[in-house]
Amino acid sequence: MITISALAKASGLSRSALLYYNRLGLLKPHSRSSAGYRQYSPAELERLEQICLYRQIGIPLKEMKKLLDKSKSTVSVKILQRRLRVLGREIANFQRQQQYIVQLLKQKQIQQGAEMINKDRWVDIMRAAGFTEQDMRNWHVQFEKMEPEAHQEFLESLSIKDAEIEKIREWSRNK
Repeated sequence: MITISALAKASGLSRSALLYYNRLGLLKPHSRSSAGYRQYSPAELERLEQICLYRQIGIPLKEMKKLLDKSKSTVSVKILQRRLRVLGREIANFQRQQQYIVQLLKQKQIQQGAEMINKDRWVDIMRAAGFTEQDMRNWHVQFEKMEPEAHQEFLESLSIKDAEIEKIREWSRNK
């Protein structure tokens, strides 16, 4: 048998959460000590693990007691199916939000396209970071070797003309 404090420590929950679960009838102590302390057996610890699992999947506390009562399996199935439907709607809503954010970001990128770093500014940044001409060439060679498509996109993002991009990529491949 363990005390409520030990149960709280083992589960990572607060003592007040365990007392709240007790008031709701979700988790009752197995017995009380002669001094009146609540005592919990391994069965209550197992029940608490179930409670924590149901909390993680978003089951409301009001429905949890029905889930914990194994004799009402049809009720349990209905509760879990309802939660699954709710999650499905929430996921669809999150996906719509995600798509909307992606669209907004694309619009922002297009609007900021004129403000993006150009080739001259990039070269200034590289020089300020201590890169020599040879270091910059080596950087291009490695970029081309490891990620050719990304290298192309990067060069395009600097507003470099196609002919110059092809030249840079050509000597990067031949080094």
